[in-house]
Amino acid sequence: MLQENVVGIVSDTHDNRECIVRAVQFFNARRCGLVIHAGDFVAPFTAREWEKLKGKFVGVFGNNDGERQGLTEQYSKFGEMHEPPHEFIWAGKRFAVMHAPKKLDMFLERKDLDVVIYGHTHKIEIRRGRPLVINPGECCAWLTGRSTAAILDLSDMHAEIFDLDIES
Repeated sequence: MLQENVVGIVSDTHDNRECIVRAVQFFNARRCGLVIHAGDFVAPFTAREWEKLKGKFVGVFGNNDGERQGLTEQYSKFGEMHEPPHEFIWAGKRFAVMHAPKKLDMFLERKDLDVVIYGHTHKIEIRRGRPLVINPGECCAWLTGRSTAAILDLSDMHAEIFDLDIES
């Protein structure tokens, strides 16, 4: 049974199929009710792996997502794709998701947000407070050599980074 209060967060998959497969398995094993992708999918073919998710899927486009029509068509079969920034409510918490952190400071000033998620930098960040800020790093492992994702437990607003290449 999926857990609505467990949210998986990933970014910058950049067509790395092996890392995407591990991310989907990881999120399914943790019974994530929602998985958020903060952009840079790159090609529509990656949807074949993401559609194996058991939970809901929400994604935003990144700067390397040139074929937005193809991505939208493929991902809309099982989830949602949005232009960033995208705001929504899940399990009573208000989220803002973007790819590049260009306007991050503007979102940090807003006290109506519970969680702000971004990617693009390929650098992990968890900044506690209101709003909670999460950059899950890079799933693709192209720049840092680490394939990472985050899990957010909405019951206590605890976020944690996980290496996807480690059996868990």
